Amino acid sequence: MARGSPARGPDPRRRGSGAGTRWRVAFNAFKRINIIQRHLIMSKHTDATEEVLLEKKGCAGVITLNRPKLLNTLNVNMIQQIYPQLKKWEQDPETFLIIIKGAGEKAFCAGGDIRVISEAKNANQELAPVFFREEYMLNNAIASCQKPYVALLHGITMGGGVGLSVHGQFRVATEKCLFAMPETAIGLFPDVGGGYFLPRLQGKLGYFLALTGFRLKGRDVYRAGIATHFVDSEKLGMLEEDLLALKSPSKENVAAVLENYHTECKIDRDKSFTLEEHMDKINSCFSANTVEQIIENLQQDGSSFALEQLKVINKMSPTSLKITLRQLIEGSSKTLQEVLTMEYRLSQACMRGHDFHEGVRAVLIDKDQSPKWKPADLKEVTDEYLNNYFKSLGSNDLKF
Repeated sequence: MARGSPARGPDPRRRGSGAGTRWRVAFNAFKRINIIQRHLIMSKHTDATEEVLLEKKGCAGVITLNRPKLLNTLNVNMIQQIYPQLKKWEQDPETFLIIIKGAGEKAFCAGGDIRVISEAKNANQELAPVFFREEYMLNNAIASCQKPYVALLHGITMGGGVGLSVHGQFRVATEKCLFAMPETAIGLFPDVGGGYFLPRLQGKLGYFLALTGFRLKGRDVYRAGIATHFVDSEKLGMLEEDLLALKSPSKENVAAVLENYHTECKIDRDKSFTLEEHMDKINSCFSANTVEQIIENLQQDGSSFALEQLKVINKMSPTSLKITLRQLIEGSSKTLQEVLTMEYRLSQACMRGHDFHEGVRAVLIDKDQSPKWKPADLKEVTDEYLNNYFKSLGSNDLKF
């Protein structure tokens, strides 16, 4: 007899098909809930040294996102440790700058741990309101931080990882940096302040990046205006050491060190911005006020670049596309805090809807890459339908 099997009594799995099926369904449901509960418990109780390192080194506070096997995806536990420490360092007279980086060679941060959020929702665990509220509060704290804040963007930098960096004073990309806001492909929208920084990029570049999820690599992240500096990845360790060795540095001292490394970096220096030749098309096609008009503009343009973008957009969630365009149009004239308040409303509406959970299933769980969007057609995403996503949450609104 196998170890751990019952010594007596019938095995329900071997009885008539009805009982066996009921047993399997119950067991699988129990197993799923168990896995999700473990995720949630880990999010609350995991040792800080496992998921995020918060260290005082030299003149700086150093944050290391420490989930390299999971591409340093961000969870509630990490946010709840980073936020108070950031506030402490901001007030500490012995801390002169803050550095944030990712462990390993693959990613700075590939985004929020959205799979866990979706699984929690499916198990009737309300993780989403806490996660998005605290993530957006952290995004705002980074933007308002009074100390120089240096994000080292080495490897994948997407979604929530962009939120941990783009609002800070200095963003240093390497040739291995891979930037994207791919949320429309999973039934979400480019949040973490995307409604603030994307419409402020050159021309209509931000609208293009938001709707298509287009990926920028290496020096292009700097040329697009997302990074403030570009540095050879082999020099990143030396750059960090030079920053830590500064004595009571001012913002200007930090900027001077970064500028030196940026100036010395020869990688792709003579290569023009990948999207340079397409910027006229991007500016004209993506200047429309409706997704339908953008699609029509791309069709009328007819170039291979325009048709490629059309193909991409047609795969995205129709609801996400319309939310995103309105988010960026409205965000172009709002403050960051106003944008984050709007985005919190949108995030909670997306959690209640169908497309986010279907997108996570198709892209991250079953990986069949064939989401079944509802509504499936742009025409069905009416203004009235969209207005519900932007509605105030009353006393549950995000407040700063």
